[in-house]
Amino acid sequence: MSRQAPTLEDVAREAGVSRATVSRVINGVRNVDPVIQDTVREAIERTGYAPNRAARSLVTRRTETVALIVSGAGDASEEEQNAFAARVFADPFFGRVVGGVVGHLRPRSMHPVLMFAESAEARHQALAYLRQGSADGALVVSTHADDPLPALLADAGVPAVLFARPSRPVPLSYVDLAHRDGGRLAAEHLLRRGCRRIVTVSGPLAVSASQDRLAGFRETMARRGHPYVPVAEGGFTVDSGMAAMSGLLTEHPDLDGVFAANDLMAQGVCQILRERGRRVPDDVAVVGFDDSSVAVTCRPPLTTVRQPVEEMAAAMARLLDEHIRGVRTEPTSLIFEPELVVRASA
Repeated sequence: MSRQAPTLEDVAREAGVSRATVSRVINGVRNVDPVIQDTVREAIERTGYAPNRAARSLVTRRTETVALIVSGAGDASEEEQNAFAARVFADPFFGRVVGGVVGHLRPRSMHPVLMFAESAEARHQALAYLRQGSADGALVVSTHADDPLPALLADAGVPAVLFARPSRPVPLSYVDLAHRDGGRLAAEHLLRRGCRRIVTVSGPLAVSASQDRLAGFRETMARRGHPYVPVAEGGFTVDSGMAAMSGLLTEHPDLDGVFAANDLMAQGVCQILRERGRRVPDDVAVVGFDDSSVAVTCRPPLTTVRQPVEEMAAAMARLLDEHIRGVRTEPTSLIFEPELVVRASA
């Protein structure tokens, strides 16, 4: 005979609270002591109770899902859309974002729905999905400064939180890193090592974070008597780091320090330096940015500027949850601090 599914009463007995208290915790009612909430959630896990999501949504008017949207700009063709998705999944940054979001949502029985919005049609579909109430709100990772999606979400009144400061002000909450300070940390470290002929591989300059990292790096170099730093623009990929480094080496063969604006490009930089017979860090010191898994697997392991992506993504999900529940009604910003992580490359 099949075992009967656990009920609210089973959870209440396990937690030592009333059935009404269990119901309030499940339905996200705010006036429940946090300790009791944790006790009830633990009891739910032990009993294996699964709320009837359809019935619950009738009461709470919530789907318990949020859209995790990776957004671009312009109107990409089908081929470009496929390439866009492939680049996203190949970048360890995005995996860290997903890990941070899921780590916050899962204990609260909330789930992300992944969407891409790299064309006008895809943006329209994402907006329609949210307006129809198919998700409670949106977490947006923009890959281009001209991305129109944040403004569209704000105009539609959809609860949304952005990963990174939007290039044009919109009344939405966001989390970000003090990218200029990250560029400063990279410059100071290379100069402390005694590097004097320093170059940099920037990220795509259509991205605000790339602009800020480059600005912080250049400003610090100028303050230390280096008014000109050769720059090659990359695309946050290994191949773009290799191409940029090849060009910089041709134009500046005596370079002795490189700041690459993410770890994937720094990996490409190290590969070209090895191919050209330059030892890292003996001949050329290399500093990356992000402190992703690439920084550890790169040879040599990368000195890099840490961006706490998982913590930032979890904070983004928490802010969205607060907006959805009405705990937070005004937009806010959370700015995280970068940290230099010293390894073998510099």
